[in-house]
Amino acid sequence: MTLAAEFKALHAAPGFIMPNAWDVGSALILAAAGFKAIATTSAGIAFSLGQQDYADDPRFLVSREEMFARIREIVEAVDIPVSADLEAGYGDSPEAVAETVRMAIEAGLAGCNIEDRIPCEARLYDESLACERIAAARAAIDAAGSDFVLTARSDVLFLTADDLTTTIHRANLYRAAGADCLFTPGVTDLPSISRLAADINGPLNMVLGLNTANGSAADWFAAGVTRISLGGAIARAALGFVRDAAAELMRDGTARFAETQITQPELNALFARMRG
Repeated sequence: MTLAAEFKALHAAPGFIMPNAWDVGSALILAAAGFKAIATTSAGIAFSLGQQDYADDPRFLVSREEMFARIREIVEAVDIPVSADLEAGYGDSPEAVAETVRMAIEAGLAGCNIEDRIPCEARLYDESLACERIAAARAAIDAAGSDFVLTARSDVLFLTADDLTTTIHRANLYRAAGADCLFTPGVTDLPSISRLAADINGPLNMVLGLNTANGSAADWFAAGVTRISLGGAIARAALGFVRDAAAELMRDGTARFAETQITQPELNALFARMRG
């Protein structure tokens, strides 16, 4: 069975957690923890490059070439399915999205997210164009004869006031256009998640740890969520640790932060085992 087929099969089983890596080291640590699949995080990759996520100026965006360079490193390092955060598909047109998905399949990815938010703008693609973009991605996958999992992400909840009705409407349109999984970030309360899971006609991904510690995977699975990702939460937490360590050094000249570090022998052994 291919990694894409393994990943697709996970969406037909009870819920699973898919944490997000931003480089080879983080990917190997997450894979060693026993997760059945991991994803990339566009935010984490951008921050590791000193660039912005959801920039309002194109100069600060990570290019498709930069993103795929990191993605290929991650895919080559692990032997479990990897799904990529491919943002809005690196182009407005359906043809551009299809080309990005073909690149994703060639890179060995098992799946990807394509979102409906226009880069550098606080608005969504027109509904019909958003559906055409998902349909073009679906056609590229079918033409490749792949089990690649296409996730359609809608950012309605980031741009409107808790508009679950529009979120559900768009998600179901994307499902009809060919999406295998639907991703609707922006809420963590159980009633909203339960409604999304009940009214969206397909496997649902929700994001845990998005600027909050609220939420429980067990509760969300019980509510009907199929897949839980972490987005940039682990990467942001890691950078928060770096900031706290720097503050302690400047303020106190101490290294109490080092108490929680993974030792060098342990990391050496883990990476040798995972890459050997």
